[in-house]
Amino acid sequence: MTLPLMPKATAVWLIDKTALTFTQIADFCGMHPLEVQAIADGEVAQGIVGYDPVANSQVTAAEITRCEADEEARLKISVTSLPGPKRQRGARYTPVAKRNDRPDAIAFVLRNFPQLSEAQLGKLLGTTKDTIHKVRDRAHWNSANIKPRDPVILGLCSQTDLNAAVAQANERLVREGRAVPQPPAPENEEAA
Repeated sequence: MTLPLMPKATAVWLIDKTALTFTQIADFCGMHPLEVQAIADGEVAQGIVGYDPVANSQVTAAEITRCEADEEARLKISVTSLPGPKRQRGARYTPVAKRNDRPDAIAFVLRNFPQLSEAQLGKLLGTTKDTIHKVRDRAHWNSANIKPRDPVILGLCSQTDLNAAVAQANERLVREGRAVPQPPAPENEEAA
């Protein structure tokens, strides 16, 4: 069941402003009835300001009135037509400790997923086209020490993001009528 935003603050508001039972408030806020009773007694959540679920479109006033009339009725959270929060794209911060791992990740992706464009690679790993060119051409200042390592294991991107970027690149190649490259077999695998 979907819970309201800030359940304790919502419970504080419902206790103060409505005639709902502790059980109804507890069910709506995902709490135990005794915890709601403790809030009402002032033992818990003393400094929490109430959060109005009606003003924030989480529940309607008519729904509260309906449940106040019938103790067995349960509040239902309002369904919104607004889309959920979307992850923002753009430059992402890479901790100092992981910045030296980025060329290793670039080398791994260039070797295993050559179909990715430079723009996709830059967005995926949070790097620049200049750095990608230097790693590809072995002109990077640390190219002697670059060992291709998986960016997911290094924590520079998620497996989901990597899979999505590869799928998008494969679709682009199919649209252009070119063959989709197969990733090389792992080097440590023994021949059968």
